[in-house]
Amino acid sequence: MTSPIDIEGSGTSAAADDAPDRDKAVEPKSHEGRSPGQLMWLRFKRDRTGVVAACVVILYFLVSALAPLIAKLYGKDPYTLYAQEPEYPFLLDDFAMPTGSFGGMSGDFWFGVEPKLGRDVFTMLLYGMRTSLYMAVVVTLLCVLTGVIIGMISGFFGGRVDYWLGRITDFFLAFPQQLFFIAFMPVVTAMFVSPQDETPTYLRALAITLVMWFLGWMGLARLVRSSVLTLREREFVEAAKVSGASPWRIVRKEILPNIVTPILVQATYILPSTILSIAFLSYIGVGFVEPTPDWGRMFAIGADVYEQDPMFMFFPGVALVVFVLSFNLLGDSVRDAFDPKTGR
Repeated sequence: MTSPIDIEGSGTSAAADDAPDRDKAVEPKSHEGRSPGQLMWLRFKRDRTGVVAACVVILYFLVSALAPLIAKLYGKDPYTLYAQEPEYPFLLDDFAMPTGSFGGMSGDFWFGVEPKLGRDVFTMLLYGMRTSLYMAVVVTLLCVLTGVIIGMISGFFGGRVDYWLGRITDFFLAFPQQLFFIAFMPVVTAMFVSPQDETPTYLRALAITLVMWFLGWMGLARLVRSSVLTLREREFVEAAKVSGASPWRIVRKEILPNIVTPILVQATYILPSTILSIAFLSYIGVGFVEPTPDWGRMFAIGADVYEQDPMFMFFPGVALVVFVLSFNLLGDSVRDAFDPKTGR
């Protein structure tokens, strides 16, 4: 028979043994600090629209980078006139239009063939995407770099520096961009190539890049200037000045990290706008010409044959709309992730 003392002792012993376990269970978990970048990434991952848009944009860049490999596996290229190949004797009809339905779509030509010449539309679209994206990235980087430098110098130093840089910015903003593109592109190419000679593709690409850079940095410069004017009067900047920090260190360590958000968001708007401008130049005939694959040139060809072959313009149109829309949605999501107060 068990005595009351034994029962009491055993209960006390059991309670003593369970005490550490209860303390462990009650002990709160320590909160782990997160950097602003980690918080931004967590907010961005919760935005399904932004994640889908980012995946679409990444897919476009991957396809552009792998365009030669995809074309090799596909077995076609954007330069061969397949209508003249003996392997495809009935690719075009008597009116030089694709035979078959939907622009000549088949197992050999997934997106059909080009009217009049018989080139493969799928590879033309791949290489046109490659041309537009690569050039747009270069132009965007140049515009962002120039706009950030001029805007930060103007906003940080103020005074005469701000006045004269502001007047230079206003001067460039006064140019009508589309008309300037049309008028100045032939002038740029004529500076390096005789009118009797054909302009090389790399020189056309360089001329387009220079003209678009020349007229593309002003909006970002004004945005950065206004942000820097606001930040330079803040307490942490004044504290850095009192501590003896150099202007370069203040700009690099105190001001630049606080204006990353508007710079990134503006860059996501500049890039698709640049792609549309490149396509516009090729469409009106002052950008890329034959035989360079380009989205704008495909639109120009499709505009001439849309009544006989509407499918030729369908695929480049869808590709361009999806990319521009995805990049704009990505820009909105990046802005909301950095600054949740502006959430949609």
